[in-house]
Amino acid sequence: MTTEFTSTAARLMGRAFDAIAARDLDGLAAIWDERTTDVFIALDLTVTGERDLRTFFAQIFTALPDLEFVTEDVHAVSNDVAVGQWRMSGTFSGGSFQGIEPTGRRLELRGIDVMRFEDQTLRHNDIYYDGLAFARQIGMLPAADSTGDRAMMAAFNAVTRARQVVRSRLGRRPEGDVA
Repeated sequence: MTTEFTSTAARLMGRAFDAIAARDLDGLAAIWDERTTDVFIALDLTVTGERDLRTFFAQIFTALPDLEFVTEDVHAVSNDVAVGQWRMSGTFSGGSFQGIEPTGRRLELRGIDVMRFEDQTLRHNDIYYDGLAFARQIGMLPAADSTGDRAMMAAFNAVTRARQVVRSRLGRRPEGDVA
């Protein structure tokens, strides 16, 4: 996608997305420093600092050797903040990712990044994508509405009902309830 960027943040986000598409760790590192923080919401994971970010992205590039990353949209929120939508695809056939061994399965995700910059440096990035879709596509969870999915849902609901019965007999409130 060809986009004309109207803010510093949008231009820098475009550079970051181009670097991911090119699998260019040095290009990414050009906008990072030791305070740069990426928060991967679906993974409940925060990665801070150029060295750890480089390691994380190297792991992605290894895990998905045929990674395709496409920028769909980049929008300037301000001169310091941009929001971008992307899609990525690849085969999980390289190295492990976050402790998960490669399954050889095809992966296709769409996501959104919200990047905040300070003095030409990425300061903070929240990355949103569907973690359930990721887990299903790599085979970690059963396909939606499959026999395995329905069985897993039934087992979960049975355990939930059993916990409710036990709590009611013991006079306890469910976890998270406030009196």
